[in-house]
Amino acid sequence: MRIGILTGGGDCPGLNAVIRAAVRTTEIEHGGTVVGFHDSWRGVVEDDARPLTSDDCRGLLPRGGTILGTSRDQPYGMDGGVAKVREAVEKYGLDAFVAIGGEGSMGVVKDLHADGIPVVGVPKTIDNDIAHTEMTFGFQTAVQICTAAIDRLHTTAESHDRVLVVEVMGRHVGHIAAWAGLAGGAAVTLVPEEPFDMDEVARRISLRHNHGRWASIVVVAEGAVPAPGTIELPELPVDAYGHQVLGGIAHRVASELENLTGIESRTTVLGHVQRGGTPVAFDRVLATRFGVAAVDAVADRAFGDMVALQADQIVRVPVSEAVAHLKVVDRAMLRTTGIFQQPYIRAEEETAP
Repeated sequence: MRIGILTGGGDCPGLNAVIRAAVRTTEIEHGGTVVGFHDSWRGVVEDDARPLTSDDCRGLLPRGGTILGTSRDQPYGMDGGVAKVREAVEKYGLDAFVAIGGEGSMGVVKDLHADGIPVVGVPKTIDNDIAHTEMTFGFQTAVQICTAAIDRLHTTAESHDRVLVVEVMGRHVGHIAAWAGLAGGAAVTLVPEEPFDMDEVARRISLRHNHGRWASIVVVAEGAVPAPGTIELPELPVDAYGHQVLGGIAHRVASELENLTGIESRTTVLGHVQRGGTPVAFDRVLATRFGVAAVDAVADRAFGDMVALQADQIVRVPVSEAVAHLKVVDRAMLRTTGIFQQPYIRAEEETAP
């Protein structure tokens, strides 16, 4: 067996653990070889590759990032890209590619499979927004990083009687914000799934501070948007891949809060620190299980499938189904976060003059 492996999209804690598991499984159980392609599909198209052995993968389990490098380039956006992917299959004698990536990368897997190229997908995104898998590796690490930051910010907010608005990643969905806000005891969490009313946010914060809760943390996903007809946001620029360049919503929320409440409000944007560094234990284990399962899928010629976590089992799902829609924060989770973000005022405080 010969497998080509690559990592696409944004970096993510656990990528190296998938590579390590795929290499080890291919060598030990199939006597095979893994070829690593640098910088995602760019390396395939430009023939930038190297063999990977278990010796090459020593020490990778706790290491963040990806030893293969990554990019958002994909063969359908490159001249002759798909033909060069076919050439790589022939040149290296590959049984299949194992492509590790997020929503965009899984879309490429779907299209390549439809064009007859053997490929298996491994879902990767700290946003946890890929459908038909309960969890993607990297998500738990990002949540832990955000929660630790919120824990530290509580003491600063309390010391200065401030509101601290914490911006976390989450372009189209608010899984990181919802989990970190709940774990970190945020007063308010704003997610893309529910457009927010700035007046209502200010009301909640004012109630807290007027009744002796002198510090508030507001967690806002980078993709959160105000309700129509409330506050206006500037038109966002678009990058080379057609994605809006997000970031800065926390600054607007903090400014509006201070204007509406009179309470000093500051901003902390966690940014790329959320997806850097060492993966937590859960992500190391899940990434390892995905790597083993991806090689099994190649051995079974289950091309066009994506490995996934369902009911604590690693299963296969058609990648076409996985990219059909985003996995949003469900209503039950939104309800749970909402319970802890309604201002709690004791009866005697409500009636006090």
